[in-house]
Amino acid sequence: MKTLTLKLELPSSVEVVWDIISDVTRCDWVPSVESISLNDNIRSFTMEGIGEVQEQILLKDSKTHTLQYTAIKTPSPLQHHLATIELETLGEGCLLQWTSEIAPEQFGDAIEHGMQISLDGLKRVLSNSEK
Repeated sequence: MKTLTLKLELPSSVEVVWDIISDVTRCDWVPSVESISLNDNIRSFTMEGIGEVQEQILLKDSKTHTLQYTAIKTPSPLQHHLATIELETLGEGCLLQWTSEIAPEQFGDAIEHGMQISLDGLKRVLSNSEK
């Protein structure tokens, strides 16, 4: 199993970032996804270059600002996927930590790329909202 951790310091407050992250149907910060549907705790979307994906939302905790989900349907034969996004106050801004566990490890690079472009998208959305 491979564990990836990306950290990003953001100038926006935890509450502002949480409003975006916790809306699990919001996709304006995920460049390769055009829309997300939610049925109970299962979100479904098509990711450009990857295909149809379904994820189960395991935890969405507004007190700890933690979102956790697992991929339950992907075009790739994942044996294990668990992602956790955590926010914590850092001065006037916040620190975002996104951890993903993946097995088999061969899919780690693709998942890490998706995480990175999503963080870039989040920075863009936050920058545009502050103008």
